[in-house]
Amino acid sequence: MTTEDRPDRLTRLEIIVTEQEKTIEELSGQITEQWKTIEAMRRQLGALTDRFLVLEEQATPDIPITKPPHY
Repeated sequence: MTTEDRPDRLTRLEIIVTEQEKTIEELSGQITEQWKTIEAMRRQLGALTDRFLVLEEQATPDIPITKPPHY
């Protein structure tokens, strides 16, 4: 390697590192947004589950407990 190649190589490496830093920041932002979406969906799922359980309890007829005729 000649001394003339070193500055070019260093410049290329700096460019690569800068591009990777930008990519990492973008991906981190996307993960943050996705996590917010996941948390919102978890809350909605919990609320829907609660509503479903309440409706299921209301729809289930109360079966009276009676003694069988042979008692």
